[in-house]
Amino acid sequence: MENKDTICLLQECDAGTKMAVASIDEILEKTQDDKLKNILTDSRAEHLKLGDEVHTLLTKHGGMYKEPGVMAKGMSWIKANVMLGLDDSDKTIAGLITDGCDMGVKSLQKYLNEYENADHISKGICKKLISTEEKLSKELREYL
Repeated sequence: MENKDTICLLQECDAGTKMAVASIDEILEKTQDDKLKNILTDSRAEHLKLGDEVHTLLTKHGGMYKEPGVMAKGMSWIKANVMLGLDDSDKTIAGLITDGCDMGVKSLQKYLNEYENADHISKGICKKLISTEEKLSKELREYL
């Protein structure tokens, strides 16, 4: 039997990468500044690459893929559309994505602590995902 903590941590990383990509997809076409678009596009590609790595590991360990929670995804969609309906500036976009990054880092760190018996490879990919979120948040600061 595979390590349950490993599978659980990978599933949370899977949901996290999917949530990040969906969030970026939601706002990318509304982004006006070309540099900001490039930052978001690059981050989207990074999240997709990490998602592919997670899928490979989940398959190897016999785990199922995990979609983001319906409530989390729905609330994110509502917040993005309401906020952008009021102000569709790059500042609002940067604020929304930064908030998402902060929630992602908090959640992933919680799961990293919770699933402490996960294998080192899975912990490493979770740490890479946390680092990716922190990097994106930092790059967006000039737009806030």
